[in-house]
Amino acid sequence: MGASGRHYAYSSIFSYRPGKDCVPARRESDLEQSKKDRTQTAVRDRYAAIARASQGGATESCCAPTEDNEADNSASSRQRTPQRAREKSRVMGYSEAQLDLLPEGVDMGLGCGNPMAIADLRPRETVVDLGSGGGIDCFLAAEQVGPEGHVIGVDMTPDMLSKARANADKMGKPNVEFRLGEIEHLPIADGTVDVIISNCVINLSPNKEQVFRDAFRVLKRGGRIRVSDVVATRLIPKKFSEDEGMICGCMGGAATVEKLRSWFDEIGFVDARIDVKEQSRAVIKEWMPGSGIEEYVASAEILARKPE
Repeated sequence: MGASGRHYAYSSIFSYRPGKDCVPARRESDLEQSKKDRTQTAVRDRYAAIARASQGGATESCCAPTEDNEADNSASSRQRTPQRAREKSRVMGYSEAQLDLLPEGVDMGLGCGNPMAIADLRPRETVVDLGSGGGIDCFLAAEQVGPEGHVIGVDMTPDMLSKARANADKMGKPNVEFRLGEIEHLPIADGTVDVIISNCVINLSPNKEQVFRDAFRVLKRGGRIRVSDVVATRLIPKKFSEDEGMICGCMGGAATVEKLRSWFDEIGFVDARIDVKEQSRAVIKEWMPGSGIEEYVASAEILARKPE
């Protein structure tokens, strides 16, 4: 996601210029907008804390309730060492070869899958990562698109952006850049992106439909969405969906599979596919043991394409 503010002044071809492919979103009440603003602020604060914690060599878990909702709130229960982050990434589908490409501190163990396993990136493509965090998927994407490709990470948290830019300097990746922005209103020009990737971020957005509408805007004709995210396989009870800690923990705000399909159809995407990973429920159960949330949500691979 990204920082508030929708106007950007870039001199490159990626300047923000809404155009013919921009799909207008529905108007909403002030009450609905206020609720979304509160959710966005809570998410921003949560991930800023994660970024700051990682500077000391430990990473707070993203996929768990916040401290106000967590029974065992000791530092050891909420923080993850680089070794534990790597282990979680392995569980989520990253290979040892992929993780070996990354210096310490890049892998924060924040995902719920591996979008690089389904991205099918090609040399010279332009890739955008929604909610890029410390930059793990951006750097792996850069390896695949090569020096003539371009990778842009968008994140709304200045602390995460600073960490990602420092990681880019450390890795010497001139074809990777990180921009402050909201994933609902990307600081990117119309029709300039080949592939959009994201890992366990869209579920955090208070306006997920708008995320996909803006993705449609920035994609080239034939451009692809390749996302790993948490989805709801049945209606989430209000005790979870209205709980701020569960929303910030990547569970309470998940959209249903049916809703995602209806958005793709309405916006104009084709070849949409949502592959739910049933085995992920065992992992999600560990995020909040005893809650039963794993009966309602699971990790999924989400694929779609903008028509030619």
